[in-house]
Amino acid sequence: MTKFDLTHARHDPAHCLAPGLFRSLKRGERKTSKLDVVYEFGQGQKIEFSGPEPLGADDLRILQGLVAMAGPAGLVLSPDPKTEVGLQLRMFMEPKWDAIQQDAMVVKGSYRALAREIGYANIEDTKPIRDCIERLWKVSIIALSGGKRRGFRLLAEYASDDVAGKLFVALNPMIAQAVMGGQHIRIDLWEVRSLKSDSARLIHQRLCGWIDHGKSRRIELDTLCSYVWPEPANSSTMRKRRQRARDCLPELSRIGWLVTEYAQGKFEITRPTHDNGHKAPDNCHESPRQLSRPNHPDRSIRAALGGNGETHP
Repeated sequence: MTKFDLTHARHDPAHCLAPGLFRSLKRGERKTSKLDVVYEFGQGQKIEFSGPEPLGADDLRILQGLVAMAGPAGLVLSPDPKTEVGLQLRMFMEPKWDAIQQDAMVVKGSYRALAREIGYANIEDTKPIRDCIERLWKVSIIALSGGKRRGFRLLAEYASDDVAGKLFVALNPMIAQAVMGGQHIRIDLWEVRSLKSDSARLIHQRLCGWIDHGKSRRIELDTLCSYVWPEPANSSTMRKRRQRARDCLPELSRIGWLVTEYAQGKFEITRPTHDNGHKAPDNCHESPRQLSRPNHPDRSIRAALGGNGETHP
């Protein structure tokens, strides 16, 4: 095995582009505010995210890693699971309305593998990952499209062995569809691992959803600030935000993005060509549909846990 096994995540556009879903958080802010984000896009399409705590850049990294792991290792969780674990995961997902009949996707692995793939410095410290997963699990989603409503949790967790660090997580139907080849945003994991600041990570995901590989678009500094701090601010705070946003732009340059300030506070940003020239094992480039779609829905969820209820390494 190589040090890193995964090259990219096929992420759902709405989860990447919803303004304020992930944001920069001050110390203690999670205790004083809640998540309440509504994102309207396209013709009659809307998605609402709600939860007891706001989501930060740490949660964004964990979700990116889980979505990436679902590509080569995901199992489809059908609306009618045949195993006890599958039934439990569907229950944790709390599907409602049209989501009751939609597939979710299960990721199996370990906390250490997830930490390694997203570039954590200390892959032995699993508590921050567990905290993020629990925070993501608390997020409820209502999606409206074409007059049809779907409701579910952002994800569901089933960790069979916390001591050994085993991980079993279900991704919601919108993310599952993206992983399996539907409309998706491709996020380069080498870039994710290379970024150092929370501001750069938040801006990077939003830009990945807005700029295609090898293409350029123009954007103002205040718009970049809104990707990190979505709420309005006074002039003094905005000056500080603009400086912090400027300070993280060299991080994008170091991972191959071309950032040119063509006028004061206005930038032209070019995304690198596909995969940024970073190669990985051939199996990382196979279609997620081929890798994750089983012959029979909900197949091998029990086998993945093993006879004693623990996941295989």
